[in-house]
Amino acid sequence: MTYLDKMVPGQRGRVLGFVNDSPLARRLMELGLMPGRIIEYVRNAPLSDPMQIRVGDNSLSLRHSEASVVSVELEE
Repeated sequence: MTYLDKMVPGQRGRVLGFVNDSPLARRLMELGLMPGRIIEYVRNAPLSDPMQIRVGDNSLSLRHSEASVVSVELEE
């Protein structure tokens, strides 16, 4: 297990859950980051923040501070 902000571009993983039950965690779930979903880290912005991820057919941009609350199991 790791956290979304520790992944590198090109990695895929499965969302396990969130560090806490905060308004941010609820908002990320509304955007599609539900436990069990497969995500792919696509790329970083030129200055490394935000990061772009793909969840299903959708792309999201998250700050690394926001991504740090998402626990992920990496796919081999």
